[in-house]
Amino acid sequence: MNVEKLFETLWNEYILLAPDALKIKKLFQDTQESNIINDHIALRTINNDICNIDILASAFTKLGYVKKDYYYFNNKKLLAYHFEHENKSYPKVFISALDIGKFEKHIAGILLGCIKKIPKDILNSNTLSSSGRHWNINYKTYELLYSKSEYAAWFYVFGFTANHFTISINHLENFDNIKDVNNFVKDKSYSLNTSGGEVKGSSSLLLEQSSTIAQSIEVKFEDGIYEIPSCFYEFAKRYKKDDGSLYSGFIEKSADLIFQSTNK
Repeated sequence: MNVEKLFETLWNEYILLAPDALKIKKLFQDTQESNIINDHIALRTINNDICNIDILASAFTKLGYVKKDYYYFNNKKLLAYHFEHENKSYPKVFISALDIGKFEKHIAGILLGCIKKIPKDILNSNTLSSSGRHWNINYKTYELLYSKSEYAAWFYVFGFTANHFTISINHLENFDNIKDVNNFVKDKSYSLNTSGGEVKGSSSLLLEQSSTIAQSIEVKFEDGIYEIPSCFYEFAKRYKKDDGSLYSGFIEKSADLIFQSTNK
């Protein structure tokens, strides 16, 4: 599998959970001749020996991706790294993991019980990042997890799939600032994440981000069918550093607010 094929697979799984993302991408694609460029994707996992960040990232590192900056989100009990390829045309990969050691034993036990059901051939393959969920789900358990951590509840339901893709504003032909992008999206009747304001970050921080609210979809649980938030679409504008290159990292405070796109 090459980089292009890996991201194609991830995209195809992602739009099954967020078909609105495909519609939004087409809206922007219709405004320009060149292809829409993806700035980065985000993946979620659990911090443990079975499927930690490095294990989930192996599909990317085998293809030339390199681990870069470390991030920690104290309120959400998450750690994260982002990965980059030397070919800057390839999207960045942001992988976060729930620090289950910071949760009560019964909560950690639920999640550990889930990941122990992942087939070994999946864990040892390049398909883990797009393999979805490998365990049965119960809505009462989802609600319990949600009361402790939205992140844990989301992972419990959706497992290994891209949490979001991101349109690179820098590569849009007819939009050069994030506010115009946001207005375009809202004019098409899509709602944005307003936590901390529609725009997270600033030009002085070298990164501005915004995102839609996660699309709600019907999910079949063992105890019924319920509608819950799935995935969202992000927009990012990067600015140049003193050396003239585009900033390629992430801002913890902004990322923390972006995480809230999957809140109920």
